[in-house]
Amino acid sequence: MVMEEDRFTILPLCRLRKHYRYLYLRFRRLRVTPHFMARGLACGVFAGCFPLFGLQTVIGVLLAIICRGNKFAAAIGTWISNPLTYIPIFTLNYKVGEFLLLGFKDKILPINFQQGWQSWSMLIESGLNYIVTLFLGCFIVGIFCSFISYFLGLKLFFDWKKTCKIANQK
Repeated sequence: MVMEEDRFTILPLCRLRKHYRYLYLRFRRLRVTPHFMARGLACGVFAGCFPLFGLQTVIGVLLAIICRGNKFAAAIGTWISNPLTYIPIFTLNYKVGEFLLLGFKDKILPINFQQGWQSWSMLIESGLNYIVTLFLGCFIVGIFCSFISYFLGLKLFFDWKKTCKIANQK
């Protein structure tokens, strides 16, 4: 005989399990092309490379709509940046931006970090220098990562479709 307390803990877990099983089966039966899914994933990875916390998913889904990719795959692709990967990704992005602006940094915004800030305007200009450098690096790294994720996702989704066809034939 099931005790009253056990019933309240077991029933929600069973419902949750059924719900996830239903979503999994629905996902397996999607009639989409691997290119459609891979485009969505690439859009999400591109958006995930930018330090716009809270907006990455929105930007990824909007890019997926524009590029005619899967919106769900785009939302998952933004998970490339999470609390464990923020610091390494954005450090890499900044270093790439710094490398690309090596000869042009003084011409774009002539502020030196070693000078010290004499006024609020110098502080704002140096912040703008940092943002320009970071976003340039984010753009370049985002394009590179989205190309890689597109081709890896394409292979993954082709293999996934193949296994779904085999499983449906049995």
